[in-house]
Amino acid sequence: QVQLVESGGGLVQAGGSLRLSCAASGIIVRIAAMGWYRQAPGKQRELVARIFSGGSTNYADSVRGRFTISRDNAENKVYLQMNSLKPEDTAAYYCYALISGTDYWGSGTQVTVSS
Repeated sequence: QVQLVESGGGLVQAGGSLRLSCAASGIIVRIAAMGWYRQAPGKQRELVARIFSGGSTNYADSVRGRFTISRDNAENKVYLQMNSLKPEDTAAYYCYALISGTDYWGSGTQVTVSS
């Protein structure tokens, strides 16, 4: 069984920064991709950023240039550095991993950006 555990959410003022972390544990053969999604109240869950095993990345247009995703392959961890945060970044952020063809999700961590 694979588990994803997020940390690093919280309350920050607009313009501030936060760093999210996610650690994958369990029986892990190969992680093809890890990333972050977010869901604001009343909205659908959306991709924030994703990083593949080879190092290539995808970012949502709304966060490109402000957020940076990185990965520690040896520790099965993924990070999201969020700078210049805006109130519209307020959401529950979910860690995601594609492991041996199966999607796994963390339970989420709340990020709240005050204006």
